[in-house]
This record gives sequence, C-alpha cells and structure tokens, in this order.
Amino acid sequence: MKDQIVLIAGGSGGIGQASADLFSKAGAKVVLAARNREKAEAKAREINDRGGQCFVIDLDVTDSQSVSAMVQTIERDLGPIDVLVNAFGTGIIQPLLDIKPEDAKAVIDVNVYGTILVTQAVVRHMAANKKGRVIMFPGILGKAVMRNSSVYSASKYAVTGFTKALVEEQKRSGIFFSLFYLGGVATDFWENPVVTMRVQADKMLSAAEVAKAVYYAASQPEGSVLTEISLQPESHMMV
Repeated sequence: MKDQIVLIAGGSGGIGQASADLFSKAGAKVVLAARNREKAEAKAREINDRGGQCFVIDLDVTDSQSVSAMVQTIERDLGPIDVLVNAFGTGIIQPLLDIKPEDAKAVIDVNVYGTILVTQAVVRHMAANKKGRVIMFPGILGKAVMRNSSVYSASKYAVTGFTKALVEEQKRSGIFFSLFYLGGVATDFWENPVVTMRVQADKMLSAAEVAKAVYYAASQPEGSVLTEISLQPESHMMV
C-alpha cells in the first residue's frame, strides 16, 4: 500500500478513522473526506504526528459540486485515487408508519444518491487510469431485513444492486469492487434519534475489527478481488 492514495469518504466516522490508521501505517497517503472537519482533522493530526501522511478535505456527499471539487483537488494535489472507501451513511430504524417523510428522504439522499455521486466521480478517473478498488458498505441490511428496517434496508439494497451492476459495467476497466455485509458495529450510528433500537455495544463488532477486513480487501494482490464479505457479531448474526 506504500504511496497509494486512499480516499475515505466518511472520514469522521468510526470505521473510516480506524481504516485510516491501518492504511497510514502501511505507507498509504490517506485522505479523510467528511462534513465533520473537526473530527477528521483530529485523526489526521494523530496520524501525521506518528509519521504517517493524512489529509483532510470537506465533503457533502449529497452535493455534486462538493463531490466534484473533492476529486479534482485530490487528483491535482496528490495524484490518482487508488482506493475508495465509501464509509459514510446514515440510519433509520423505525416502523414505516412512524417515519417522517423528511427523515426518509435524508436516508435516501445520503445512502443512495450520495453513494452514486461519490462513486461516479471517483470511478470516472479510475476507469481512465485502468485501475482502482472500491469498497462499499451495504451492511447486512442490504442483504437481509429485520423488523422496522424498511426504509434503511431499501437504501442499502440499492447500494448492493448499484455495486453489482457496476461490476458488470467495469469488467474491462481494471476496477475491483468489494461489498461488506456488516452486522452491528459499535459506532455513533446508534446515537441517531431515528434509530429506535436498543443495542449492547459490548456485543458488537468494533470499528478496529472492521478496519482489518477493509485493509485486507484493499490490499489484495493485483488480479485478485475480495468480492463480498459478511462479518457479523454472534449476537447479530443474519444470513
């Protein structure tokens, strides 16, 4: 991974930051793209203070101009993006009849529209360079459903379908896609007021555990791709 450019969209979140630690330790140049610049900058300082290379850039995944400016800035200042980790997302776990329309729209805007915008902008450059890896997080609710997950699962099934279609589109482009079906991960996802589900964080996956799998997928030998991985805590196991 030395000197590879790794873009982590959602660089202020737990999985994104834990992944940044591993990539930077392997010598990659890591870019944390996030709306919460303060959290991203704190992680970047930590990485840079121990000798790594980490950069921060503002990103609103639902704004096409913000996404385009991000990619152009990275390409101009650092070079071609080798790995895209789409680690952003927002949740909603509520009965459909209780969900406010604006909350449903926010989930679709970030999880679906945002994923399309960011991936399109980065893959356009990867296709021109004939190489790249893209890591997606539909989560286990993008593969199986549970009670009160209708809107959230709809957004995550969309990510699954979107990615699988891209595999067919980009077969000759040298771009490899990995889908991560994660069970419960102990992050601030569960602090969202529209996620009305009681959980036990100590029985969930840690962001550090997930980051190891992310790094493994991104560091596969040339010509090899980890297409799908299902990683879940025993307490949240679904198939």
